[in-house]
Amino acid sequence: MKLNRLILFLFVFGIILPNYSQQISKEELLFLTPEWKGERFDDGRPHVSEAILNRMKLVTLEEAWAVLKGENFNFQYSEDWQTINPDSVLVGRAVTAIFMPGRPDIHRAIDDRGHNQDGRIKSQNSWPLELLQKGDVYVVDQFGAHVDGPTIGDNLGNAIYAKTGNGIVYDGAIRDIDGLKELEGFTSFFRSYHPSHHLNDPDGRLNTTLVGINTPTRIGMATVMPGDIVLGRDGGVIFIPPHLAERVVKTSEIVRLRDMFGHERLREQKYTAGEIDNRWSEAIEKDFSKWLNEHIDELPVPKEQIQELLKTRTW
Repeated sequence: MKLNRLILFLFVFGIILPNYSQQISKEELLFLTPEWKGERFDDGRPHVSEAILNRMKLVTLEEAWAVLKGENFNFQYSEDWQTINPDSVLVGRAVTAIFMPGRPDIHRAIDDRGHNQDGRIKSQNSWPLELLQKGDVYVVDQFGAHVDGPTIGDNLGNAIYAKTGNGIVYDGAIRDIDGLKELEGFTSFFRSYHPSHHLNDPDGRLNTTLVGINTPTRIGMATVMPGDIVLGRDGGVIFIPPHLAERVVKTSEIVRLRDMFGHERLREQKYTAGEIDNRWSEAIEKDFSKWLNEHIDELPVPKEQIQELLKTRTW
């Protein structure tokens, strides 16, 4: 009875959701992501295309931030990270997990349901990995746990990388950092390093309990949904709602092309800095269109996208 009252309390205050065995239901994901109209994974998670993910790798944090801010998404950015492969860019679809400080009674109940009802194996820190697919990023609220907190070391890191080809965003401490650095594509963001490991025995010492898989998750001051596009670079991470991913990419490409053109013309001294920094004249816009056509096969934006831009010119 006490456990049932505790679970009810957690549900009422939004810490866990009912009847999902730690994993959110497809119906709940559909309810929480109504603005996404594209493809989805079988579990309901939005499936942003590989083409958009590939184009996202050239987007800067500033460009993504500007689009999200303009749409009133004010809590999507998280900072103050340590990194693995800091010169690389992390892009992928979020799979989320929430851990809380370990509590034996809840932990035993979750273990029992996971092992005997849901068919899960091993310890709770491995359960979310079952959902990972190529192009995913494992995003974990580990409540900043440090000493005896790490649930990810080089074994889980290798498993994550094998499934996703990506790294992690991990709000806590990791271990086995030398082994993780050997994974060339494991571009990752984490809070700290500690050589200890998490303790997982509810009848002995216990540090973490898994309370959510693919649920809405808080990372720093950012709100993350399963299927959000993770863009990690330059020490920061921004989480892009899937229905805004294509707009972020297109806006970035327009800015990139205009910057390339403007910088080239400034070096040639064809226009002044004042002319380029302000709203372009009709003559400059025509020159820009001509420049796009002349360089269409060598620019860092897909040719078909440049052709689309030239057709619409609504920017």
